[in-house]
Amino acid sequence: MRSLLSLNRPTGFSWMTSLKLRLARSNFLRSGIVVVVRYFSAVVMDDMGLAVSRSPLERLEFDNVALKKLPLDTSEEPGPRRVTGACFSRVKPQPVLKPRFVAVSNDALALLGLNAMEVLNDPLGPEYLSGSKVMPGSEPAAHCYCGHQFGSFAGQLGDGAACYLGELKAPADQCSELLRENPSGRWEIQVKGAGLTPYSRQADGRKVLRSSIREFLCSEAVFALGVPTTRAGSLVTSDSKVVRDVYYSGNPRKERCSVVLRIAPTFIRFGSFEIFKATDENTGRQGPSYGHDAIRGQMMDYVIETFYPEIQQNHTDRVERNVAFFREVMLRTARLVAQWQCVGFCHGVLNTDNMSILGLTIDYGPYGFMDRFDPDFICNASDNSGRYSYQAQPAICRWNLARLAEALDPELPPGRAEAVLDEYQPLYNTFYLGNMRKKLGLLRREEPEDEMLITELLQTMHNTGADFTNTFRCLSQIPCPTEGDGEAEEGVIKMAKDLLLEQCASLEELKAANKPSMDPRELAMLMQLAQSNQSLFQMISDRRTVAMQLEKLGRLKELLEADEVEVKAKHREDWATWITSYRERLAREVEGQSDVQALQEERVKVMDGTNPRYVLRNYIAQNAIEAAENGDFTEVSLRSSNDVTRTVGFSKGRKKHAVSAFTCFSGFPSHGLIFLPSLCVIGPAGVEGSGKAFLYPAGSGAAELAGPEGGRGAEE
Repeated sequence: MRSLLSLNRPTGFSWMTSLKLRLARSNFLRSGIVVVVRYFSAVVMDDMGLAVSRSPLERLEFDNVALKKLPLDTSEEPGPRRVTGACFSRVKPQPVLKPRFVAVSNDALALLGLNAMEVLNDPLGPEYLSGSKVMPGSEPAAHCYCGHQFGSFAGQLGDGAACYLGELKAPADQCSELLRENPSGRWEIQVKGAGLTPYSRQADGRKVLRSSIREFLCSEAVFALGVPTTRAGSLVTSDSKVVRDVYYSGNPRKERCSVVLRIAPTFIRFGSFEIFKATDENTGRQGPSYGHDAIRGQMMDYVIETFYPEIQQNHTDRVERNVAFFREVMLRTARLVAQWQCVGFCHGVLNTDNMSILGLTIDYGPYGFMDRFDPDFICNASDNSGRYSYQAQPAICRWNLARLAEALDPELPPGRAEAVLDEYQPLYNTFYLGNMRKKLGLLRREEPEDEMLITELLQTMHNTGADFTNTFRCLSQIPCPTEGDGEAEEGVIKMAKDLLLEQCASLEELKAANKPSMDPRELAMLMQLAQSNQSLFQMISDRRTVAMQLEKLGRLKELLEADEVEVKAKHREDWATWITSYRERLAREVEGQSDVQALQEERVKVMDGTNPRYVLRNYIAQNAIEAAENGDFTEVSLRSSNDVTRTVGFSKGRKKHAVSAFTCFSGFPSHGLIFLPSLCVIGPAGVEGSGKAFLYPAGSGAAELAGPEGGRGAEE
């Protein structure tokens, strides 16, 4: 009996297994073969238990192709340094104390074949996803890149806080649409905030809870709006602390180190190709790999073969291949910025190092969604000139594409690049008008006058201080005209006016919005300087900035001389004029349509699927941050599923609607969310026609919230 029960006994039995063995022996004669079966069952269960209890993150299959195909700096010398002749550097993530989850995204983790609840329940999950422990197969590294920051070449930048963990093979059952848009079949994962790298410059490689919450929330919110973006899989905080001066006020405080897991096919960006740049004539800076031209070609081959395989297959001539690649990057960039403009999103730091080579929204810093429509909306307090304002984004993206073209020379001949850049503005206009027609429910006809109708709408919104998101959401309630409803026309226009006027600013709000940011004495000095000493003027300001300030001053003067009744009357008149034009255009839309009711129903469906009910407004993110910094993570999620179904209508302000952060993730009430007491797992995107693919699915004061980790050029 002894030999039977000890047969093939595994080595390294635990004391619990040994105890079970002794109990089995003592009870064998009484229980017979059942005990033996139970015993062997227990051993199997123990063995299975060991296998099942293994962390799901330890079962991930890494295939780190980027480190195999691109030059790798193998030195692990600590601290910032110049890295020459390499695209990546080996790094060692630095552990944090007592890491714990704040939130995870079910959809984002599913890209990696992970189940969110398994990850949440994994004791090792926070350690692996904060970089405190390194997963089997992971090869931590930091990416080297350069960039033009606010128009000036900054030299070597690189991943100063982000850490490449590796590339995970996509699950075998991943949908074909995702694989078409990510043809590499792998997902790169990063942890942001895991400590020092060679590219940390004067920083510490850490991120704090407030900036990490903002990145986590916006990555998933932008995806839910159908806009191409990198994803956020998890957010971990810890007991480790770093000192930050939130408002640059000389009052620093300790904040918790936090880490976001980021997911994308690749995080290669425009600035990745600027490491070969010759000495810049303005700044005197040079790319760290200047002269290593072979690496430029190597990196282009890797990017095109891996992420643009159709271009690789369709072009045997290298130059033609490279031109086709640049044209596709240009097209994706034009499409991306058109989508930003149509949801009122302002990136805030559109440096070349923050532009994805795949046309994704990347690097969420001092971003912001507009509340009142303002073409000069600036979400970055460091952007004094408005270089990265809302209305400047399309032109800035073209400027950045031109810098990419320069970085690809001689692989991309300058003349050919310029010809491609000439296509940018018409393409952008096409994407923008196409999106805007959907937002206005113009589905059957495309008329040249549509552009003017859209322009007049935006001008009316600006003049009346109308809320961007809510105004567009209202438009689906304005029906198409039908035969014989002439008598009802006046009533329809009155209903539409009343609806839109609710979204407009009060006189006091307009005064505040039009208050110049410059002191009048400073403005007068600059105007005098512009006439007397243009060279000095250009060193400290520019004509556009002064013109913006003068325009605001003029509008403020008019508002100071008006009263609330006059302003409301003017708003009503402006909206009546535009609604009349809109109804005339809708009348032409239904011409020749046999079933106007079916068209109207289609319009409402398309418009409500295109115009979000909610966006991640600044106060929503701030509510989540303040609660989380006090140990309450529930504001990062919804308090309960009832919050979604009960929060209807329009989220205009803090007092009128208590909208929780994750209400924003579908553009209108979400479905399929998993709610936990202090954690949130984000469910499927809810905007109709969006959220089913990764790349191209069918505020003010944000910089102050981001603090010193946002601004001009924070270390990634």
